Amino acid sequence: QVQLVESGGGLVQPGGSLRLSCIVSRSMNMINVMGWYRQAPGKERELVATITRIGGRTNYGDSAKGRFTISRDNAKNTVYLQMNSLKPEDTAVYYCNAAWTIPTPGEVWGQGTLVTVSS
Repeated sequence: QVQLVESGGGLVQPGGSLRLSCIVSRSMNMINVMGWYRQAPGKERELVATITRIGGRTNYGDSAKGRFTISRDNAKNTVYLQMNSLKPEDTAVYYCNAAWTIPTPGEVWGQGTLVTVSS
């Protein structure tokens, strides 16, 4: 059973930066896509960014483009989300997600880490 553990959330002032980490409990060799999603109070969960195993292709939600960067370190079984120029509207619980197709399609979510952007 794959488990994900997020860390790095906290309180930051507008314009500041944070780096979130997601540690995967096993090798990421069989995980096709790793991603970050977020959910603000009263809103639906939305895509922040994803990164593929093959080719390291990235995809960003509109709110993250130009400010956030997703990356992965396969040797450390870790995915990162570097967030710059943070805004109050980035306040949310950020969730890590892993998805795969072998041996059978599946996905797993982390427990989430809270990011609060406020002065």
